[in-house]
Amino acid sequence: MAEPTTLDAGAGPVALRTSPLAHLEARMRAAAVTGARGVTLAELPFLTMVNVRVDPDSEAGERIGRTLGTRLPRECGGTATSGPRTVVWLGPDEWLVLTRPEGASPGAELRQALADDPGSVVDVSANRTTLELSGPSARQVLEKGCPLDLHPRSFTPGRAVSTTVGPIAVVLWQVDDTPTYRLLPRSSFADYLARWLIDAMSEYGGPEID
Repeated sequence: MAEPTTLDAGAGPVALRTSPLAHLEARMRAAAVTGARGVTLAELPFLTMVNVRVDPDSEAGERIGRTLGTRLPRECGGTATSGPRTVVWLGPDEWLVLTRPEGASPGAELRQALADDPGSVVDVSANRTTLELSGPSARQVLEKGCPLDLHPRSFTPGRAVSTTVGPIAVVLWQVDDTPTYRLLPRSSFADYLARWLIDAMSEYGGPEID
């Protein structure tokens, strides 16, 4: 594991934040495959992630939806995007709010929207990291270890579900029809998952065998 970079702040060295996969950045970049069978892998570090638990039909659920600028998704696999934020359905009363680095964390606003009503708003950003797998062969790479039917007839852009890839539990989100997928594993399992994906990508750098 890579050591955190440090700066001298006068009173002594201060550790800078290091992403869970910073030590594999060069290996992921080197594993990229171009062309008709192309596939790339990269970490998208430091996305803000806020877990929300609330009854979606309650007044608090409505207030939270208004705060996010979008209705909370009600169906399994549903997502909703508003500006830099994407809301991912995790269960009938649970969602994960993802915010791109350029967006402000919605945590304080959401806690204010929940007020004293039943539910919870918890920042879980340190709990997971995000891997982005993209390219014409991305689906085939995932199919080596994911039990879901990822064919476009069943899994389309905007879908996000809890599943496994290899032995690792992830939230799997299809972003577009390139296809591009984002995988959200627990930070402590990210190293294993990244190495598994790098290995699964390796065959696509060679000629296709009929």
